[in-house]
Amino acid sequence: MASSTFLLGFLFLVLSLTITAKKTYIVHMKHHDKPLSFETHHDWYSSSLQALSAAPDSLLYSYTTAFNGFAASLDPEQVELLRKSDSVLGVYEDTLYTLHTTRTPQFLGLDTEFGLWAGHNTQQLEQASRDVIIGVLDTGVWPESKSFDDSDMPDLPSKWRGECESAPDFSPKFCNKKLIGARSFSKGYHMATGGGGIYQKPREVESPRDKDGHGTHTASTAAGAHVANASLLGYASGTARGMATHARVASYKVCWETGCFGADILAGMDRAIQDGVDVLSLSLGGGSAPYYRDTIAIGAFAAMEKGIFVSCSAGNSGPTKATLANVAPWIMTVGAGTLDRDFPAYAVLGNKIRYNGVSLYSGQGMGNKPVGLVYNKGNMSSNLCLPGSLDPAFVRGKVVICDRGTNARVEKGAVVRDAGGVGMILANTPVSGEELVADSHLLPAVAVGRKVGDLIREYARSDPKPTAVLVFGGTVLNVRPSPVVAAFSSRGPNMVTPQILKPDVIGPGVNILAAWSEAIGPTGLAKDTRKTKFNIMSGTSMSCPHISGLAALLKAAHPEWSTSAIKSALMTTAYTEDNTNSSLRDAADGSLSNPWAHGAGHVDPQKALSPGLVYDISTEEYISFLCSLGYTIDHVKTIVKRPNVTCSTKFKDPGELNYPSFSVLFGDKRVVRYTRELTNVGPSRSIYKVTVNGPSTVGISVRPTTLIFRSAGEKKRYTVTFVAKRGTSPMARSEFGSIVWSNAQNQVKSPVSFSWTLL
Repeated sequence: MASSTFLLGFLFLVLSLTITAKKTYIVHMKHHDKPLSFETHHDWYSSSLQALSAAPDSLLYSYTTAFNGFAASLDPEQVELLRKSDSVLGVYEDTLYTLHTTRTPQFLGLDTEFGLWAGHNTQQLEQASRDVIIGVLDTGVWPESKSFDDSDMPDLPSKWRGECESAPDFSPKFCNKKLIGARSFSKGYHMATGGGGIYQKPREVESPRDKDGHGTHTASTAAGAHVANASLLGYASGTARGMATHARVASYKVCWETGCFGADILAGMDRAIQDGVDVLSLSLGGGSAPYYRDTIAIGAFAAMEKGIFVSCSAGNSGPTKATLANVAPWIMTVGAGTLDRDFPAYAVLGNKIRYNGVSLYSGQGMGNKPVGLVYNKGNMSSNLCLPGSLDPAFVRGKVVICDRGTNARVEKGAVVRDAGGVGMILANTPVSGEELVADSHLLPAVAVGRKVGDLIREYARSDPKPTAVLVFGGTVLNVRPSPVVAAFSSRGPNMVTPQILKPDVIGPGVNILAAWSEAIGPTGLAKDTRKTKFNIMSGTSMSCPHISGLAALLKAAHPEWSTSAIKSALMTTAYTEDNTNSSLRDAADGSLSNPWAHGAGHVDPQKALSPGLVYDISTEEYISFLCSLGYTIDHVKTIVKRPNVTCSTKFKDPGELNYPSFSVLFGDKRVVRYTRELTNVGPSRSIYKVTVNGPSTVGISVRPTTLIFRSAGEKKRYTVTFVAKRGTSPMARSEFGSIVWSNAQNQVKSPVSFSWTLL
């Protein structure tokens, strides 16, 4: 008996080791090496794995469009054997990406009395946008939401080749003429959560249904239909609508409980390209990596080649520098700003001072009677209100001050409530600065900035009997100043290619109301039993689909424009002044913002429709750019997917790409010279003159200073020379400027950043 027990234990150990040793890898193949004996690439990949004694189910995905190769569950020996094969260009371990977690149409000027676009035929544009399909890669979709109502929508565009998946909780009948596709991709997720063997964790149902809320929120922001009387439990009430209300939505679920795996994202992009989408919206990302190791960048290159606009969130790791994700130049990288709408709430202390904050708390409130106020300064976990850290005897019946950071803001409130507290003041620390994000808390709670937080903390520490009462002010509009750059919005410089300025633009990303999944409460916490059809969220996840929807409108208005022309139009018409006519500010500390935070500025869709001039970029120019990065030919082929790439033509400097912004890295050089080409998309006989603006440490000259376009579609080049003045320290901090081509009708503005060293 003992020996059989030992044997079983030994087998279990071997089995466990076998299971844990396998990981998901993305294998890049030489597409044209497929032997004629195989009918399809899938057959070839299967055979290659069988030759390695891999299990029959180890092939997870065969990619045909976004990437040449496959994803497979492999052990280290199999990986080494594959790497030795002449037909294999590279084998990369799968990467985990994370989600970058309504008044916006009016704020963006989309709801004017004159219809959608002043001076343009609204009806024609609405008709045209019905042929535009936005593919959203996210956590799926809640199809019952009124945001996906298809009333008055015509039949599906003939180019659509997608479908609606059937699942235990999702019927293909849920799709309609608005939500035209819904698919899910989970093999990478299952593999990572122990899906390779018999000892696996319980896993989510394979279904396009959104159990998280994030995917429904982003999809409806991009293209949700008009929904009257929308609100989050009474907050932000009004008509909710997406940016392109007549565009179609296709949902690709690539994100699960543990995040979004590269193998699944690539499968979703691969499928979306084949299905016929016009715009891809990805509110997710990982850290910085070379483009040949970046799943999203590789898939986005294939999309760009087919004329599909790709919009991605910049990340939520600000205000720290060099924190950007999704920085490939063929991707629109979107940061976040505030709206002119706010949700004020107040903390009234026992010393009669009232401090301003924000909140989306919608319950009974705590009445008018002040109660005790406590702050446990000595204990790090309890001042952060981490789970299990609060002593009920200390906090029962009191308002608790919780420092922001480490755990979710809404979780802190749940911790206070569970310990018997009756309210919470969520106080920022130096990391979060003065930025205020409103949350739908489970108990009366007010979020305050760092300076106010310090004053309240000092009052709680110094007053012998500190008290507080929390008051909630509902929704206010026309907040000034706005927009303000969100402190959480990730910042440049671009560490993958410092010569490309990122982010590209900012869009609305703070306190955004949009559709929500009814499978989860507004806080996303398991103990939140409330149900709501709409929710208010913040993040570059929210700003990204705004730009995806605007790109869909521009595509409808200008079907002949390339993806780089659409991107250029959105960038060169962006504004850098707020509604008080002052330069944009940074919520982190109230200082002036700069292009590392806001890129070209805040999008202005009305102006983007008629930008006058655009910076166009061909696939060949992107290849010359890649060849200038010092990558091997195989690395370039990973991205470009062409067998005959030679890099015979390449830029001397990656900054020579015809990008709508400039990032000048002097390094050991004093002179940097770039030539750009502008295409006239305005009337014939247009004349533009240049204006330059820059720091005293740099001389800027442009030749010629006037561009005369005789016809529409004509292209003209100009050369700009940047000279670092003598005596400038090589450790000089970064500086910023602009180059503007203008006439009476248009201003075509490019931001410029200057760096002497990388950081």
